[in-house]
Amino acid sequence: MQRADGRAADQIRPVSFELGIAPNATASVLVSMGNTRVICAVTVEETVPRWMKEQSMSGGWLTAEYSMLPYSTHTRKPRDIAKGKLDGRSSEIQRLIGRSLRAVVDLEKLGPRTMWIDCDVLQADGGTRTAAITGASLAVAIACRRLVDDKKLSAAPLRTLVAAVSAGILKDAPVLDLDYSEDKEVTVDFNLVGTEGGELVEVQGSGEEATFSAQQLDEMLVLGRKGIGDLVVAQRAVLAALG
Repeated sequence: MQRADGRAADQIRPVSFELGIAPNATASVLVSMGNTRVICAVTVEETVPRWMKEQSMSGGWLTAEYSMLPYSTHTRKPRDIAKGKLDGRSSEIQRLIGRSLRAVVDLEKLGPRTMWIDCDVLQADGGTRTAAITGASLAVAIACRRLVDDKKLSAAPLRTLVAAVSAGILKDAPVLDLDYSEDKEVTVDFNLVGTEGGELVEVQGSGEEATFSAQQLDEMLVLGRKGIGDLVVAQRAVLAALG
């Protein structure tokens, strides 16, 4: 099947990472996947949430916030604060980001501190949640290095990199890394989060007024794992360049 942008069915969009985009953060990354662009910033606070103190819990905490800036979509998206509450989609996505990173960060090694991950979508063209996770993983890796360099930790608490990608059934064919035009047309929509070692952290999938077969599920899992592997290679290249 010929895709609108000429990609093969198992090909991710061009991906790039720009570091240091938010200099006041402990680490920050502007991730671009095709025309989707997300700033992922990590801020480390030398304290833990009150509920952890009240329950005498050891270690640290990691949490995430996600938002789409008003100009990130074709029509202006009102800020959540203007509506007086976080919309359901944003709440779901920021919880997904937090779960994805907590799965690969040793919170005991992090110590009594909180790692905040702020993901702000500058431009949305499909896959904002997957781009946010992929960029946040790289930002966390850099933040962990900084904590070690600053002698706040003896070893980085990040056990492995994590990345995420979408897949779907488009015109009866499985395809990887959907842009917005494809996302509107697919009959099945999947998001996969996985580790550098090939393990899955989370799989989200549903039929869009359609059903899908076990074979199609397997095909999307294969595509998703390949896409996650490609993204981890790109993340590793950035970290290698840092030395």
